[in-house]
Amino acid sequence: MAIARAPHDVYSFASNPANLPLWAAGVSDSIALLDGVWTTQSPMGAVTIEFTPANEFGILDHYVTLPTGETFANPLRVIANGSGSEVIFTLFRLPDVDDTAFEADAAAIATDLAALKARLTL
Repeated sequence: MAIARAPHDVYSFASNPANLPLWAAGVSDSIALLDGVWTTQSPMGAVTIEFTPANEFGILDHYVTLPTGETFANPLRVIANGSGSEVIFTLFRLPDVDDTAFEADAAAIATDLAALKARLTL
């Protein structure tokens, strides 16, 4: 997703877990830091989200742990694209996920990235 903002601006906004409800409805409609852990009520139930440590490389990988205890890695990057940014999310297809579920996940991610772009477009 191309965003007409500097990578630092995009990274600063997207790396703050408190901002997730503003753009990542697929995983978060509210979020709170409870005992040092970011916890959100999602469509899947209560989940925790852990981002990689702050870095200068635009790496926003995060790990979502479901109520079942299952944890999913979500690679997310912000890279320079001219004077703007490109936000890249890698969606892994898990072994038992059918076409319909995979397409629904991809659509939810596309919606979230469009919301991120809308939030950051001047």
